[in-house]
Amino acid sequence: MERSRAFRLILLLGVVSLLGDIIYEGCRGVVGPYLALLGASASAIGFVSGLGEFLGFALRLPFGYLSDRTANYWGLTVAGYALLFSIPLLALVGDWRIAMLLLLVERAGKALRSPARDTILSHATLEVGAGKGFAIHEILDQVGAIAGPLLFSLILLVRNYRAAFLMMLFPLFLLLLFLLLAKKTFPAVAQARGERAEPGGSLGWYNLFVFISVAGLLPFPLLAYHLKMGGAMTEPMIPLLYAFAMMADALSAYPIGMSFDRVGLVSLSMVPPLSMLVPLAFLGYPACLLGVMAYGLVFGAHETVMRAAVAKLAPAGRRGRAYGGFQATYGLSFLLGNTLAGFLYERGIPLLVLYVFLAEALSLPVLVRVLRPRAKR
Repeated sequence: MERSRAFRLILLLGVVSLLGDIIYEGCRGVVGPYLALLGASASAIGFVSGLGEFLGFALRLPFGYLSDRTANYWGLTVAGYALLFSIPLLALVGDWRIAMLLLLVERAGKALRSPARDTILSHATLEVGAGKGFAIHEILDQVGAIAGPLLFSLILLVRNYRAAFLMMLFPLFLLLLFLLLAKKTFPAVAQARGERAEPGGSLGWYNLFVFISVAGLLPFPLLAYHLKMGGAMTEPMIPLLYAFAMMADALSAYPIGMSFDRVGLVSLSMVPPLSMLVPLAFLGYPACLLGVMAYGLVFGAHETVMRAAVAKLAPAGRRGRAYGGFQATYGLSFLLGNTLAGFLYERGIPLLVLYVFLAEALSLPVLVRVLRPRAKR
């Protein structure tokens, strides 16, 4: 693929992700109140939220394998994005159980498209620089994540929930248009299927590094809970604090991605030390700003260098299952790590901080093991 065509594909897929985040991240903050309006209980809302996130990651492993097995990367990507129609359909249902089913369908769509899309993206990023390519994609993705909630808020100021969900049809049709343009730019991903090389042993060690490191990252909702209950932040300031973290993510993505193109997998070594800075948020204002900024920087690294590393470690013909395995590992670690963080928080912040430091310190020798085969070549 020519460099100019690769860059165009990255931009088009970035715009697709931007529009997708406008749809999903926009509705994410209001689905709880909307389900309650339809008659759902708090326990039911919590259950479907947890199940949705679990499915969104767990299904990526079999769907990643399916993408390599069929080599139909574009078909799975388009099908996964098409399931976003479940969001506008929320406007037409009156039963909270059907609404919950639609939300689970959307999460399944995310799992269906992500490994195949990242495989397509990886071919383009290797032409312009894997770190740079994934960084551009992440920046556009974050624009959508910020714009989505703002757009929903504006609609709800003048209309209602149903109108807001229905209006998501406009970005959805635009998304499908840009996706078809992207497919036209690079239609022949199936050629990669002919590559039969097996992934190196370092890919398994890499997923272990991801699991340990991600498990040590404190969840933002827990940080927000502490700051609110401790009186360090008022309720209106919490969303602004999250926006600050996402801004740090977006602004850091490009330089972090460029570092991967310069030093390769060694750039992953920034993740554990940055994760160790996140507990600064427990110290209250203004130290919490440093902790929250570190949280944003870590996410910037997760979405750039961690994804770019998979493209380096996995051969093209098995990259779909490699991304599926990476994303499933990431999701499982996120779920278990967040649960353990909440458990330890209730037993004392010093114990939680100790856990963070131990987890991130333990991830470093695993990363050294990932780097060792590369260093010998």
